[in-house]
Amino acid sequence: MASHFPALEQSYAPGTDSVFSDQSGFYSLDSNVPGLSKVILNKLNMKDYSEYRSAVEGKTRGISFRNYKEMFQKMEETFKFCTGCNKLPEHLAEGEILKRCVKCLNVYYCTKDCQKKDWPQHKKVCKTLRLVAIDRLSEWLMFTGDLPFPTEKWSKSAAEVKTWDDWLAMQGGLSSRVDAILSGANTATLWKNASRPRPDEADLRQSLWRIQSEFLSRVLTVGMAIKYFGLDPYAKPITIHLAGASHSETMGARLTDYDELNHMFPGHQGIEIVMVGPEVVDGPIMRPPLRAFGPRQRVYISAYKALYHQFWEDVVEKEEAVRPDLVVGFHPGFHANQGLLQGWLPTLLLLRDYSIPSLFTMYSELELKYSLQILLELEMHIRDNGSNPFTSQKPEQVQACPNKPPVYCNSHYICFHGLLPREDLEDQGPDN
Repeated sequence: MASHFPALEQSYAPGTDSVFSDQSGFYSLDSNVPGLSKVILNKLNMKDYSEYRSAVEGKTRGISFRNYKEMFQKMEETFKFCTGCNKLPEHLAEGEILKRCVKCLNVYYCTKDCQKKDWPQHKKVCKTLRLVAIDRLSEWLMFTGDLPFPTEKWSKSAAEVKTWDDWLAMQGGLSSRVDAILSGANTATLWKNASRPRPDEADLRQSLWRIQSEFLSRVLTVGMAIKYFGLDPYAKPITIHLAGASHSETMGARLTDYDELNHMFPGHQGIEIVMVGPEVVDGPIMRPPLRAFGPRQRVYISAYKALYHQFWEDVVEKEEAVRPDLVVGFHPGFHANQGLLQGWLPTLLLLRDYSIPSLFTMYSELELKYSLQILLELEMHIRDNGSNPFTSQKPEQVQACPNKPPVYCNSHYICFHGLLPREDLEDQGPDN
């Protein structure tokens, strides 16, 4: 199977015309704090963006540090700039140093004047950013294997589990699983080497739950989409494509990452998850998709590195993969800039013209609004949209604009299916 995806940039040149979401992210960093993206690359011991992409894709030696203390210190240094005036450490005047807010331990200021002027904005998010600072470190436990922790079999049907409260009620309390992590060697190593004091146990417990919720949010959102579109995994095997999958979903991914669907639909006929995107990271899930029915009562995960419409042409149309019953996209971001929209446009038209049930998630209500506008301009039949009952509980800081209200993964969703009916198209005519 041929794999086609955009060529790497040969030099560090972030811009708005890339189909790589992380390259667009580098551009947004620089647009708010000029030079911040270069600081981040330096702290990762990398020369430019192409070296970062090659490391993420496993083509070159990955990010390495001499010890854990250096790793956590350099990670923290990527957040060190004056929130008041956007100065980086290298631009400070003689005698100036960046001091951290003592309440959130998250943002920095070069002078008391900057801190005082910024307080009216910062005070709105200070408490939440304190949680962000804890989660930023606790998230390392995802890479040690401590998180996500095992979950219990469901005592309710999928139809009865409509919110996080419903899910938590079936887990018999999370204390024993959280306690085992908090008393473990990796947690001790983390807070011995971190750049801040160890928080109290209550804060750490909540942090572990927030990170667990982000992991499960993707799985439960897929399950929600299965239910919404009336797919029946007990009647036949179900194939789900995750379009636009990136390093955030595939870095460190395991073959068991979607096993919560086994709890959600016990005794199902087989569920296949195919992650497709130009930012897919190599690993155990990098294997061919199924051509026929997979094992019953099992979730089969595979991945393919390409833009989704290219994957369709190279693999699906050649019958080297099963056509999807459902397509899900986590934070496609096509509202953000022209490059991402152009990369997504052939895929969106494909989903529309082949009338494939689709659900995409967004970070915020504002992103939902802009995404709806784009999909309506493409004459998509929007079936539903709104707040996701399984949104991640972990707040996400806008790194270069920390005083912006934090957002949450999968906080909103859009369901769409095929072309807008002709009568609805006529209703949207010039007279309306």
